[in-house]
Amino acid sequence: MKIATILDQIDLGSIALPEFQRGYVWNREQVRSLMQSLYRRYPVGSLLVWVTAAEGATARGEAPAPGVVKLLLDGQQRMTSLYGIIRGRPPRFFDGNAQAFTGLHFHLEDETFEFYMPSKMKDNPLWVNVTELMQTGVGRFIGRLLHNQELAPRLETYIQRLNAVEGIKDVDLHVEEVTGEDKTVDVVVEIFNRVNSGGTKLSKGDLALAKICATWPEARQEMKKVLAAWERAGFSFHLEWLLRNITAIRTGEALFSALRKVTPEEFREGLAQARDAVNYLLNMISGRLGLDHNRVLGGRYAFPVMTRYLVLRGGRLRDAWERDRLLFWYVHSFLWGRFAGSTETVLNQDLGVLEPVDQALDRLIDQLRLSRGSLEVRPEDFAGWSLGARFYPKLYLLT
Repeated sequence: MKIATILDQIDLGSIALPEFQRGYVWNREQVRSLMQSLYRRYPVGSLLVWVTAAEGATARGEAPAPGVVKLLLDGQQRMTSLYGIIRGRPPRFFDGNAQAFTGLHFHLEDETFEFYMPSKMKDNPLWVNVTELMQTGVGRFIGRLLHNQELAPRLETYIQRLNAVEGIKDVDLHVEEVTGEDKTVDVVVEIFNRVNSGGTKLSKGDLALAKICATWPEARQEMKKVLAAWERAGFSFHLEWLLRNITAIRTGEALFSALRKVTPEEFREGLAQARDAVNYLLNMISGRLGLDHNRVLGGRYAFPVMTRYLVLRGGRLRDAWERDRLLFWYVHSFLWGRFAGSTETVLNQDLGVLEPVDQALDRLIDQLRLSRGSLEVRPEDFAGWSLGARFYPKLYLLT
């Protein structure tokens, strides 16, 4: 598929640049090297896309999005760079340093790409602004060359080189599509990580969030706003942790693949519910237990269970007895490392006993006793001395 066609499909929303947690990380040297390879028509690798349903997808351009969206899994850095150079602006909801692809110039004599330096390039007709060339064509630059008699003998060569740079838009890139009902989030993550074994690993949360962003492009930014508010309050959480809470609240499951059943509207509501439920729990844990800042907050993976329970209760606990039962389970869940092993498996077990919601706390505590045997705390349990010890929050609570 031609690069120009890929960029058009990005604008239309039929190909999405997913906003993985790492964002745009390329530097200017990598961008320059990519353009040099494309100019020489060297291979620059294929693209890997996941073809998935996108009901109600929000297009990045003005045209309505199709019923299917192609999520760009491998090639995000390359296509973001090319989009920025050719379109003259970052793609929508860009997260990174746009200076990495801003101001790229091409030297007609040396056939090299460099970023703009006024002392070297100002008023020199041999230095061509690549973005301007891509957007206006070669005609304007030919006119500038014609005004300089010294360059006339090389005019034909320079025109060929201008056409070669502009022709980068017409370079064909192989697009490998991962499609089919059997290609779940888990399968696609495995495919990606095998293909991209030398690069940054893609997590299930990365891919699940990318799929959400295809239908609600602002999702990641809205989630980051919520995380920033907690950061200001002294608590540091990750994007994937928040996504896990939303998944549990909206689906009753821990696996991100369960989000395939969630509409954009339901995800928005889930984010608001997760925000309110976590706020409620943090206030309760801070006020009742004294675990009031990031370093002493234990049991973070107990939160998806608690937020789901709280939402099933209508957003509030009924009385002090219910509050203390929930806190009893919470404290013992992190004291005994309830979620230290197979996190998703154990989360699913606990989420599975929350309905019917009456007596759900009794069932949670019974499961904890079943896995642990005894919940009795002994003096030797406090032998761990570091901040990372499971009993450190308990020691802080007691003091």
